[in-house]
Amino acid sequence: MFRVVIAEDDFRVAQIHEEFLAKKENMQLIGKAGNAAETLQLLDDHTVDLLLLDVYMPDELGTELLHKIRGQHPHVDIIMITAATDKAFLEKAINYGVQDYLIKPVTIEQFQDSLARYQKKKEILQSTNEVNKAMLQEVFGSNPGPRRQKGPSLPTGIDYRTLDKIKQILQQESEGITSEEAGERIGASRTTARRYLEYLVGIHEASVEQVYGIVGRPERRYYWRG
Repeated sequence: MFRVVIAEDDFRVAQIHEEFLAKKENMQLIGKAGNAAETLQLLDDHTVDLLLLDVYMPDELGTELLHKIRGQHPHVDIIMITAATDKAFLEKAINYGVQDYLIKPVTIEQFQDSLARYQKKKEILQSTNEVNKAMLQEVFGSNPGPRRQKGPSLPTGIDYRTLDKIKQILQQESEGITSEEAGERIGASRTTARRYLEYLVGIHEASVEQVYGIVGRPERRYYWRG
């Protein structure tokens, strides 16, 4: 049985991942964290095999957590599930030995496939104390690392029409806009809007800063730079 923690600040996305996880045998959900601090606390309080980690969380980037996790919990495996398309995040994830890197929105097939490959690799490693060529082929050949995006210039989950709408909104809002506000303007969810906004940040056509709302809750506000 693999013990799993989901670190995702959007409770709706976390719920979807929990439902996906429930369909996978030998996977037990230990807990869900909505920010970086809660993630570290869960890892401190429980024995965890696998962490499903988002990049964009309200208090700290998931990629900035990697060195803390490796220092405090070196045996925890990590799969990143994120809207982040900035290559620097992927490179950092690879450097810290992340098992896989999935770009949102993640289908149940992609989710199940990633967990299956992770589970197979762990079972192979646990089945013997000796290393041979066949074992190395199974461990590295079947899953050489996070897969790079292929096909058109825009990554999966980003389409030209919606991206143009988001750009127009940013250009009109000199005071910046949140993902929730952008979602309302284009008739989409906050998660969808944030995916496009973070994509624009990643290609340096937008900037972002952390601000505190009326009730003191931190939120990310996006500005046009193009």
